[in-house]
Amino acid sequence: MLNYVKLFVSLCPWGDGKAVSPMKISVLLAAYNGEKYIAKQISSILPQLGEDDELIISDDSPDGNTLSAVEPFLSDKRVRYIKGPQRGVDANKEFLFGVCTGDVAFLCDQDDVWLPDKVEKVMAQINSGAGCVLHDAYLTDSYLTKTGQTLFGTRSAGKGIVRNILKNCYTGSCMALTRQAFTAALPFPKNIPMHDQWLGLVCEKTVKIVFLDEPLILWRRNEGSMTGGRTSLVQKIKWRINITKNILTFSNR
Repeated sequence: MLNYVKLFVSLCPWGDGKAVSPMKISVLLAAYNGEKYIAKQISSILPQLGEDDELIISDDSPDGNTLSAVEPFLSDKRVRYIKGPQRGVDANKEFLFGVCTGDVAFLCDQDDVWLPDKVEKVMAQINSGAGCVLHDAYLTDSYLTKTGQTLFGTRSAGKGIVRNILKNCYTGSCMALTRQAFTAALPFPKNIPMHDQWLGLVCEKTVKIVFLDEPLILWRRNEGSMTGGRTSLVQKIKWRINITKNILTFSNR
């Protein structure tokens, strides 16, 4: 379906009568010891991409077994496997933004599964003028069994600088951003709590944001998740102070 949508957009005249080229999609997958689940995730992504799109896998543990799980997909010209910077998940995501060639970047976690209409529904919003799209997700256990909860149901989603500094709703695996949006957020500041929170806050200052109240992925929650865990109150306060300083600096550019 997505290929037909892209063809339609490419043939439609806009204003001056010239054809508009479809936007190229880059899926950015930051991997770390991803051999257990990554093949299922890749299999859910590729059918949704056009022939000129790309899936970039940046492996932050290249001495592990992620490559073995990815190798069967490398015959697909859309799939790129590269070694990551090995400086943590935020640095890996920043690295991926720097090497991607698409007009729109979809962030992606190695252990989730995309539902079949994710790209089509997100790109419909991008094509209508959104610079950042955040969608809901079904929460599942490690076997992809739905828990009966959704991301938006457990974490109220909405715009607002202050509210998203105090309690962030921007979740990378549910986000897609135009090049204008993610370029504005680079480079990531040091000592921020999460790259996706920073991306969301910058988008609030720069582009139109759309919240899709529809689950478009199975969000696997398991002990091997790359983010999350216990954080001290002192650290949480420090993070919020740091990201507040950085967004104020960004606003004064």
